[in-house]
Amino acid sequence: MIKKKFLSLLIIIVVLISFPIYSNLSGIPKNWTLKEFQNQELKWQNCYGNFQCSTLLVPVDYDKITTDDFHLKVIRFKATDQRHRLGALIVNPGGPGASAFNYAYNAENIVSAAIREKYDIVGFDQRGIGQSDPIRCLTDKETDEMLAGPMIADTPENQRKMVENAKFFASKCKKAAGYKLAHLSTLDSAKDMELLRLALNEPKLNYLGKSYGTYLGTLYASLYPSKVGKMILDGAIDPSISIQEQNLAQAKGFELALNQFLSENKISKIEIFNLLKKLRIEPLSTKSNRNLTDSLAILGIASALYDDVIGWPKLKKAINEASAGNVSKLLALADEYTGRTRTGKYFSNKNDVATLISCLDWPNQATFAEMQSTSSRFSSTAPILGPYLVFSQLACNYLESSKSENSLNINTIKIDTLLIIGVTRDPATPYEWAVALYKKFHASIFLTLEANGHTGQGRGFLCVDKKVDFYLLNSKIKAIRSQEFC
Repeated sequence: MIKKKFLSLLIIIVVLISFPIYSNLSGIPKNWTLKEFQNQELKWQNCYGNFQCSTLLVPVDYDKITTDDFHLKVIRFKATDQRHRLGALIVNPGGPGASAFNYAYNAENIVSAAIREKYDIVGFDQRGIGQSDPIRCLTDKETDEMLAGPMIADTPENQRKMVENAKFFASKCKKAAGYKLAHLSTLDSAKDMELLRLALNEPKLNYLGKSYGTYLGTLYASLYPSKVGKMILDGAIDPSISIQEQNLAQAKGFELALNQFLSENKISKIEIFNLLKKLRIEPLSTKSNRNLTDSLAILGIASALYDDVIGWPKLKKAINEASAGNVSKLLALADEYTGRTRTGKYFSNKNDVATLISCLDWPNQATFAEMQSTSSRFSSTAPILGPYLVFSQLACNYLESSKSENSLNINTIKIDTLLIIGVTRDPATPYEWAVALYKKFHASIFLTLEANGHTGQGRGFLCVDKKVDFYLLNSKIKAIRSQEFC
């Protein structure tokens, strides 16, 4: 099996392990057409203190609507000043596979008090994710084995194991998802988001999407340009580049972040290279009696590079201890990345569904041999992290669920002003992607943040947060192309 791309990290780590399922359904609708889905009403229930929860029904296949559907779990924090309310703000933290339901539950931490005063903060788990009829392919034990498995095809045995794992993962997912497997794309979720807008009775869709969430927003804007209200795309994805180029750009971005981290902390890059090589040959035991492989180590390293304020200090401690033979902290970083609890449970299905969504969104056309032929390019671009992304789409070859209509040919999108944020040293969504997306929008504001780390809003950068608040709270934003800097 492959490890999901570094882009698939949970950007804001929110663990809500014991959420009960709220349901307001009296039964599955029979013989609904698209019109019935568009005209449904959300029945809200009080939940988790000051929040409300509901369920939105969406068709599995928009092209062939049957009695099968997905039940999307929705949560909202109502604006504290309902008299001067500006609307609903739908939020998405990224992924794919991260829970936007959980993200919205943390409304106090993701947007300012001024925004919570004027906007309902709304989050929904996308189809197949979290609480929305989750598709889980692997058991916890199987997930442990897959994540620890080889990611570099440097020996015939590793090549065999990688193909075996990919085939096993695909077979388990096909069994778990059935025909729904072909209907988990971001394009499907963009159509779901339009049904949510209608159910919320909002004339326009206001949206804050980060990382992968920017791709969801971009597809929505492409499908429904006249329905876009205030839209913030933070840590943007370039929708027009291939999956191979995405992987290469991410490898480069993470390598640059690693280089800066090593330089600032006076750690030799050879030390990291030798540690990974050693772990690849002979995994090391930890205090929990689990072994740390090089695959798990690279996941831990990547997760820490997302944030220079919190992640980098953790990584420094982990590497220092690993140099002394104690790799427990490095394994803990990997567990944080994958959502593994100390009891061996994975609190969500994001490890499974991230791969499924990526395979649908970015169909892989390369064979194993063709992927392997790019190894030297990845290694020369990013000597440490590059080799681990060469085969990131391998499982897609065996899922047999890709459809060309899961993506759109996005050229220029003519809508009213939206705000795109790019961080100059973002390892996961390179700054160049944000620039490329900005060029596709006819009328937009482009905000550049000169900083390390992934995404700009809500990370303590006062300049960015003030500009975001001004954008959301002021109605007279001119629809002109402009560039701003922080």
